[in-house]
Amino acid sequence: MQAQIQALLAARGEEAGGMERGMTGSNIGPHVKVAKPAIFNGEAGKVGGFVTACRLYLRMKMREATVEEQVFWILSHVQGGSADIWKENVMEELEAGEMEYEMVEEFLTVLKKEFGGGEEELVKVVELRKMEQGGRTMEKFVQKFKRVARRSGYEGRLLMEEFKRGMNGGIRRKLMEVENLLTSIEQWYRRAMALDRNWRESRRKKERLRGKKKMVEKGTQKQERQSMPQPLVW
Repeated sequence: MQAQIQALLAARGEEAGGMERGMTGSNIGPHVKVAKPAIFNGEAGKVGGFVTACRLYLRMKMREATVEEQVFWILSHVQGGSADIWKENVMEELEAGEMEYEMVEEFLTVLKKEFGGGEEELVKVVELRKMEQGGRTMEKFVQKFKRVARRSGYEGRLLMEEFKRGMNGGIRRKLMEVENLLTSIEQWYRRAMALDRNWRESRRKKERLRGKKKMVEKGTQKQERQSMPQPLVW
């Protein structure tokens, strides 16, 4: 498979090593050394570093290469393990014209999702299940929940259940009592934030009234003490 990739690059007039050397003059230059990515064998924990290294090298040394040449160059560094089968399928699709990338970043995204997506989703799912509103406002809780949920793979009813579980019990009970059932996560977000704002505003008003009541009580007590007859001093 590796020999096939090299042959394809050579057939396009750009052997992997020759292509890189020929382009350094029009990019960063031969005096700037940029490390090539280590061979990637499909290990999930290494896909992030591999993609970053490829992105850096392509930007620094192969900016003028075509997207097809950049994709084949990346594939030349994918070898061994579970990656070989995936690479073979990609090669067949590219050669048959069944797959085409307008930008190399699209291919890197596919690669990262193929070998690292499941692990990332698992991490986000665990994080999502541990989330609780606590003392945060609902707006802040929703913002954080959205960020984590975006990469968890959760959607629909499953996502709504996790959101309900994480919010404070009082708001959850109020939302469960509404006449019109909430059927989307966006509806849950909006209603939860509205209830939380109303509850916090109501609590602030009660605290202000309580403070005023205490001030009135203190003033009344002071007036009563002043109006009391003073004992005679001999």
